[in-house]
Amino acid sequence: MINLLNDYNMTAHPRVIEALARAGGRRFPGYGEDEESEAARAAVRLLSGCPDADVHFLAGGTQTNLTSIGAFLRPHEAVVSPLSSHIYVHETGAIEAVGHKIINFPSENGKATAASVRETVSSHDNEHMVKPRLLFVSQATELGTAYSREEMKALRQVADEYGLYLYVDGARLANTLASDACDLSLEDLAALADAFYIGGTKNGLLFGEALVITNPSLKEDFRFLMKQRGALLAKGFLLGIQFRALLEDGLWLELARRSNGMAARLKEGLRALGVPIFVENDTNQVFLYAPSDMMPLLEERVLFERWGLEEEAGVPIRFVTSWATTEDEVAAAIGLF
Repeated sequence: MINLLNDYNMTAHPRVIEALARAGGRRFPGYGEDEESEAARAAVRLLSGCPDADVHFLAGGTQTNLTSIGAFLRPHEAVVSPLSSHIYVHETGAIEAVGHKIINFPSENGKATAASVRETVSSHDNEHMVKPRLLFVSQATELGTAYSREEMKALRQVADEYGLYLYVDGARLANTLASDACDLSLEDLAALADAFYIGGTKNGLLFGEALVITNPSLKEDFRFLMKQRGALLAKGFLLGIQFRALLEDGLWLELARRSNGMAARLKEGLRALGVPIFVENDTNQVFLYAPSDMMPLLEERVLFERWGLEEEAGVPIRFVTSWATTEDEVAAAIGLF
C-alpha cells in the first residue's frame, strides 16, 4: 500500500541509524548527562542563537507538551490555544488530566491571531475563572500552515500585553523552516518564544524532541519535573546520539525540504486533475476532498486519515509525506484519481 498516513512510519534515516551503530559497545552516563547529548545541546544552542538556553531531550511530542506545560503553570492557570491544536484534539486530555484547563478559540487555517487571543484572554478577568497564562501554538499548524515572522511577532506582542508565556509545539518545525512560504528563522523563533521544541520523531529520528527553554524563569528544577513525569530517560544518550546526527550538516532541514517537496508535487498533481484542495498548506500535509465513490479504492490502496464527515465537495482526507516518501509513491497516489 501507498503509505501517506503520517510522517513517522519509518524507523529512522540511515545516518541516524549509522550514528547509533557506531555507538555500539560504548558506555555512557545515564539521564542525558553524556558527551553526545551535550554536543547535541551545543548544536541546538548554536542554531537557535541562544547560548544560555536550556535544552532537554524528551521521547515524544505529547510527553514534551505535558511535561512543559505542567512545569510552567501554577494550579489555577490555563492554556489558550486554537481549537485545532494538538493538545486539545490529539493528546487524550493530557493537559486537563494534570489540572490545567485549555481555553480554545476558532483559528484561521489552524493559526492563532492576536485578535482571537486578545478576545479570549480578556473574557477571563476574575478569580472565579481559571487564569490564562500560556499561549500554545504549533509551527507548523495542525493544518500544515506556517506562521510568518510578523504573525509570530504579533502573538508575542499580545502575549506580553496579557502576561502570557508563548510556547511553540515544534513537532514539524523543520518543515516550517524549510518551507519557501515561511520567512521565520530558528533564531527568530528563539527570540520570540519562551519555550519551543524541535521535533525529531516526524523528521527522521527513531523518536525524540529537543525542548528549548529561553525564559530564565521557566528553567528552574525542570529536570526534577521531567523525572516526575517519566520523561528523564535512563538511556538518554540514545536521544543525544540521534539529535547530534540529525543536526549535523543541516540534515534536519534537508529531510524536511524533501518531505515538503513531495507534498507540493502531490498537491499540484491532484489540483491539475481538478481534485479540490481545502487547505493551502505550506509544509508536508495535503488536505483534499475525495469523491465518495472513490473511497473504497483509496482505502484499499492508500493509508491516509479521514479529516471529518462527508461534505458536498466530497470526503475530507489528509495525505502526509515524509523524508522517505518516493516519487513513485506520489505518482501512484495521483494516478488513482
